[in-house]
Amino acid sequence: MPGRGGLAAAIRYALSRWTALTRYRNDEHLAADNNAAERAIRPLTLGRKSWPFCGSDGGGTWAAAIMSLFLTARLNNLDPEAYLRLVLERMAEHPVNRVAELLPWNITSVTNRLSQR
Repeated sequence: MPGRGGLAAAIRYALSRWTALTRYRNDEHLAADNNAAERAIRPLTLGRKSWPFCGSDGGGTWAAAIMSLFLTARLNNLDPEAYLRLVLERMAEHPVNRVAELLPWNITSVTNRLSQR
């Protein structure tokens, strides 16, 4: 019977979501695919087999925190290794109530202020 097969179901699915499927044509900020997101998570998916070997749940939590810092630094156009080195060097003398200044998107103001000393 026509209209009950797999192809018909796929066509109905696409037609019912047509506005969302074609939205990228009217908004230049939207991409037609998710390749950028796929590339961004690729290191995480490749390392998935290694994550069980963090040693413990706490080790996994720390590994996730460090990975988040590295990726956030990269998203803010910082060298992740240099950013982490800077934060570790400054952490001991930095006031705890101003720890947000050490976040990747705020780090330039901290380095400017420190260089003025």
